[in-house]
Amino acid sequence: MARFHFRLQPVLEMREREEEQKKLALSELERERHEIESRIRGYQQNIEHEQTSLAQMLTSGESIDFRGARLQANAALSNRFSAQKLVIELAGLIEQIERARQELAEAASARKAVELLRDRQQDAFECEQRRRETSELDDMSVMRHARRSDVMI
Repeated sequence: MARFHFRLQPVLEMREREEEQKKLALSELERERHEIESRIRGYQQNIEHEQTSLAQMLTSGESIDFRGARLQANAALSNRFSAQKLVIELAGLIEQIERARQELAEAASARKAVELLRDRQQDAFECEQRRRETSELDDMSVMRHARRSDVMI
């Protein structure tokens, strides 16, 4: 029995590789996003800690250490600037992630189109094989019947 051979198999394999590369690129961007979000959370915790320390320093009944208070305020401000910088970087990264998702969807669509073509060709091949097999069985049946008719005469 003949085997099905899909002539566009190299194209399908290429599209599968492209889709896999897009998946890897997207996962790398997602990893970066998680890392930046984690760093932002760290800055937020530092800001809260610095603000709490500053509030305690200013509300204590003791004499106020203005130098220490200024250092606390500057530390909180520095953390806030760093966090804002990361938020801007995160916004750009989110745009890249959306583009990467779109590219992945397009690559998957291209792969699925070739797979659909392969499936249709394979169905047509199998249908033709069944038709040939049925035709051969019919021919053998006719020949057997003819032989029996010749013997009876």
